[in-house]
Amino acid sequence: MATSIPESVLGPRRYRNNEKFVGLGDAGWQQAEDHGLINLKVDFESNNQLIDTATRHAFMVLCSCSYLGLNHHPAILQGAITALQEEGTIGLALSTLRIRLSLMARLEEGLRDLYGCPSLPAASCTALTAGILPLLASGHLTEDGQPRVMVFDRFCHFSMAYVKPIVGDESLVLTSPHNDLNYLEDVCKKYPRVAYVADGAYSMGGLTELEGLLQLQEKYGLFLYFDDSHSLSITGKHGEGWVRSRLKMNPLTMIVASLAKAFGSAGGVAMLGSEKLFNFLNRNAGPLAWSQNLQVPNIGASLASIALHKSPELKTLQDKLARNIDYFDSQFPSQHAGNGMPIRKIEVGAEEKAVRLSQELYRAGYYCSAVFFPVVAKGEAGVRLMMRSDIEPDELKRFCATAKDIISGF
Repeated sequence: MATSIPESVLGPRRYRNNEKFVGLGDAGWQQAEDHGLINLKVDFESNNQLIDTATRHAFMVLCSCSYLGLNHHPAILQGAITALQEEGTIGLALSTLRIRLSLMARLEEGLRDLYGCPSLPAASCTALTAGILPLLASGHLTEDGQPRVMVFDRFCHFSMAYVKPIVGDESLVLTSPHNDLNYLEDVCKKYPRVAYVADGAYSMGGLTELEGLLQLQEKYGLFLYFDDSHSLSITGKHGEGWVRSRLKMNPLTMIVASLAKAFGSAGGVAMLGSEKLFNFLNRNAGPLAWSQNLQVPNIGASLASIALHKSPELKTLQDKLARNIDYFDSQFPSQHAGNGMPIRKIEVGAEEKAVRLSQELYRAGYYCSAVFFPVVAKGEAGVRLMMRSDIEPDELKRFCATAKDIISGF
């Protein structure tokens, strides 16, 4: 395609290349569509019972990030309804920087109390990242006010890697091999100010090397920026997530996370290491200051979720999830077994096999995501599964037996 385009109008493609990205990745998606595995339209009865509206095929979803099943919890649903009824509006449709409902202020204070640090909610975790990372790169989030070399972990979530071109307009952008502390330390030795951008719990399984990163922070003043969406709520006394529960917040650390996964509502939150950043980010972090923000039902759902996170029920749900994870690991051992995180992959290698496995599981009543390049490396395709606390043990046993039976026929 590019050969017919004059060289003078092609971008530098330093941080993205859509021609290569689409050329290598879209074929797998087309296979999935051809086999009826994407663009499904369903009626919801529960996470364990979705109904395909076209065929009336009933199936259980095993790729939901609602790890605690809170997306259909009665208290959280009621929180959304009550907020809407009491406020009498979907929202103000203007920037929260100028005017925000007292309900939103309650959410800010509730999150601050829950996570033990200034906490900034927004319309999504992606909006937070898009607004914050360029300011981190330019030096506006740290005391010295100097730009920082931005090191993105190779496996960091697409929502962070997506803003590399914008960040690259502010400072040098580098990509680190996954969890490579030696590479990162070499960068810290070469440059006086460095920031590392990574996941806490990765979307394809695995965890960040937190202990080593904190040592580098202490030694070199390394800024740590984590997206810990996949561990929020499932770990920590109040569901503060894997990273937050293992460190003391400081001015060189920031954690963002989605409230639309295990937390059970919608939007995102940034846990801040400095009080003064709260108002600064509201004013200057792009999408955070726009008129698109959390709507009233979502705020009400989040307030109800905060209350649940402070109740004994949270520990009960966390324990149920942990038991399901342990059982799955006993049936399908992997490199991530035992890490307590809910994301697992049954690897089969070729894209065609991954799509076939996903299709056969769907026919048997289980929807699992076929994953292939660019979600995973070439030759490492498979199906991704998310364990949840609202999967009954007997159902999980049946699923594992079914998956083993299908794979044995490959």
